[in-house]
Amino acid sequence: MISVTDKAKQRIVELRKEENHSDNHNIRVSVKGGGCSGLMYDLGFDDKINPADQVFEDKGVKILVDKKSLLYLLGTTLDFSDGLNGKGFQFINPNATRTCGCGESFSV
Repeated sequence: MISVTDKAKQRIVELRKEENHSDNHNIRVSVKGGGCSGLMYDLGFDDKINPADQVFEDKGVKILVDKKSLLYLLGTTLDFSDGLNGKGFQFINPNATRTCGCGESFSV
C-alpha cells in the first residue's frame, strides 16, 4: 500500500487545478535509476491506467505504480512540506536503507 498525508492530498488537488488536469488524472509514482544514491522517485499526473499497474487509493487520491517500482515503494507514505527546510513532496519509504542529503534519491 502507498498512502498520502493530508498535506500531500491538499497539494495534489491544488496542482491538479493549477495545471488544468481533470479529476481523472491520477498520481503516478515510479522509481528510476539515477541520483547520488542510485534510485530516484518520479512523480506526475497520468490519465491512463496500464494493465500491469497497481492502483492504490488513499484519502480519495488514486496512486498508480508500475510492477517494477512497486517492489521499492510498498509501505511508502507521500507527504508534502512547505517549511523553511525545503518545499515539495517527500517520500517516507521504509524500504530505503540510505538517502542522499536532498532526499531526492535513495538505495535499498
